[in-house]
Amino acid sequence: MNHLKTDRFVKRALFAIAVAGLALGTLVWVDGYGVWADRVWAIATIPVTIGLAISIMRDLRAGRLGVDAVAFISMSAAILLGEPLAGAVVAVMYAGGNLLEDFAVARAERDLKSLVDRAPRIAHRRHDSSIEDVPIEQVAVGDSILVRAGEVVPVDGVILASNAALDEAALTGEPIPVTRNMGELARSGTINAGATFELKANATAGESTYAGIVRLVTAAQTARAPFIRLADRYALILLPVTLAIAGAAWLFSGDPIRGLAVLVASTPCPLILAAPVAFIAGVSQAARLGILIKGGGPLEALARTHTVMFDKTGTLTVGGARLVAVEPAPGENPDDVLRLAASLEQASQHVVAAAIVNSAISRGLTLEVPDKVRETMGSGLEGMISGKIVKAGSRQLVCGPGSLDPWAVRALRRASWRSALSVFVSIDGRLIGAILLGDELRRETPRAVQSLRTAGVRRIVMVTGDRADAAETIGAALDLDAVLANREPSDKVDAVAFEQRLHPTVMVGDGINDAPALAAADVGIAMGARGASASSEAADVVILVDRLDRVSQAVIIARRARGIAIQSIVVGIGLSGIAMIAAAFGYLTPVAGALTQEAIDVAVIFNALRALTPEWRLGRETMQPAAVRVLQQEHLQLDASLDRLREIADALDDAPPDSATELIREAAALVTTKIVEHERDDEGRIYPRLAKFLHDGHGLAAMSRAHREILHLARLLKRISEGLKSENADRYLIRDAQRVIEAIESLVRIHNAQEEDIYEHASTG
Repeated sequence: MNHLKTDRFVKRALFAIAVAGLALGTLVWVDGYGVWADRVWAIATIPVTIGLAISIMRDLRAGRLGVDAVAFISMSAAILLGEPLAGAVVAVMYAGGNLLEDFAVARAERDLKSLVDRAPRIAHRRHDSSIEDVPIEQVAVGDSILVRAGEVVPVDGVILASNAALDEAALTGEPIPVTRNMGELARSGTINAGATFELKANATAGESTYAGIVRLVTAAQTARAPFIRLADRYALILLPVTLAIAGAAWLFSGDPIRGLAVLVASTPCPLILAAPVAFIAGVSQAARLGILIKGGGPLEALARTHTVMFDKTGTLTVGGARLVAVEPAPGENPDDVLRLAASLEQASQHVVAAAIVNSAISRGLTLEVPDKVRETMGSGLEGMISGKIVKAGSRQLVCGPGSLDPWAVRALRRASWRSALSVFVSIDGRLIGAILLGDELRRETPRAVQSLRTAGVRRIVMVTGDRADAAETIGAALDLDAVLANREPSDKVDAVAFEQRLHPTVMVGDGINDAPALAAADVGIAMGARGASASSEAADVVILVDRLDRVSQAVIIARRARGIAIQSIVVGIGLSGIAMIAAAFGYLTPVAGALTQEAIDVAVIFNALRALTPEWRLGRETMQPAAVRVLQQEHLQLDASLDRLREIADALDDAPPDSATELIREAAALVTTKIVEHERDDEGRIYPRLAKFLHDGHGLAAMSRAHREILHLARLLKRISEGLKSENADRYLIRDAQRVIEAIESLVRIHNAQEEDIYEHASTG
């Protein structure tokens, strides 16, 4: 760390000396003291030349030769041949370019402070009949360790209690706590989300899971190859060509000054400046979008991305327990089920309890204050609400060991299909419903994945610690190229290493468990808005806003910045080549060559600064982001109606004729007043506004076709409901109505998602 600080100080000092020397020498020369001006320019050039010589020696020991060699020869020859002004100009250009590059490639120093802070330092060890607190390093295999509620498990061990509720999000990324039974393994780094339990240590602290994560991050960072300047790849061609032309000019003219003019005119400042300036500009543009790219090295690596690997929970998905559905018992109101459960769950600090309470509040339900609440850690709660006994929790707690009613079996089956957690609710011993909670895709995830493919990414893989069934469901929905499930942090590193051997690989994650893989990848991207700070420290890129589509934008920005850098380099070399030929034939003196090169540098810098802004497209107007947010908010408001349609369709499975009639009428009224009005408003008001932001109308024509289909289904449902009476509501008519309701609900959800893709496209051009 001290070496880096010293190196940066030296670069700044050399630039200051070169600029001050050039300015002072010019003032002295203007006053008529030419000899002293030459001395000032030479004195200003010598420190830069010495610093450059040391840098070249260091590069040679590392086995590489960069374009700096041409600058060194130019400055040395200028001093030796009595052209110190040319040397001073080259010194300023070189030192300034080197300083720019230092800013571009300097990366935030990574430390594992958050990992170390989170790691437990004390363990509660049982000694005979008492408990003693000992440093974690003193825990030996076979010791009995007490883990209190809310504490981090200090070492890997076997659970001695009947069961333990563990929050394993730090290791697997799975947000919902799991129950581990007696004899199962509790891993260090997990959190006790239930009652106090004991475990028998089967590993020391240094050999446990959490310590392994720290070692993996450290090893992956240490093994990372240093960033090699883009410009150095052209050095092997430029250096011999420059020396050959300079030598030929000297040989055929007999004038060494002409050879010096060639060297000065060829000084590779376009190479030295182009990449850093373009990369700095790219980093700045990304920062305005909430994308923190830690320097030019990660930006260039990001531009070469072939494969992107995603963690699932918190990255592709929202990363928390969310309400999936309410499954009421026959004759029960789903809002009553949710309201009673949420009223009771107010007394718990569990992540599932918070999800239920938030869902009820978002629906506008009025909650009551529970009384005499008793919580069974890891299972659920029991309490009094309005004088009645309410239970909410696991099947075992609420239903007991007996068989379930058919609707409850169906609820469990649907929970399994959706990889969701079931919370059963009873009142006075009577089961009234079940609440399904699970993780779900971010709204922007499908669009983000498609944007990556559009940006040129060839392979997209999901690697997760979650179960295979849940992971494969997500993978199929997103049409990913591969799904790797049940992966520990070390397995994720192995998966990244395998992909790296084939192509440049990016890893995207958000949790502590992702930190080793983020550090191991060519580029690690951390979802830093909600993710662990350890992953942000291990990553090369941090997404500071909670938007997955920023990943594809980072790739697009990086590729454009790299393209502009290469363009600037090629054009700069071409112009330098013309200047070299002119100098070889005597049309440029060394000072004129240096000034010509300076003009080329300015042109190169201005071109490289184009990376500050998105690509400009002639004649394309973009929709304002605020307007996009308004349209997206309208879709969010429509979600409540769609959720109710799904509940009605589910309730029609076994509803008697009287209830079925009311449900069908409710669905028809909901579709007419909410969905039909929304679709007609889209067609008449929104689509004409969208048309001017899109280059053709084919997309909107397809969306209008969906509008017509939705309106057709709405008319069909209205016909079914009109004049419907319970006596003619046979099971065939109910089934037809159910199919229409399900079709409307599914079609509108897909249609809304497609519209949001169009909104985003219209806002980005």
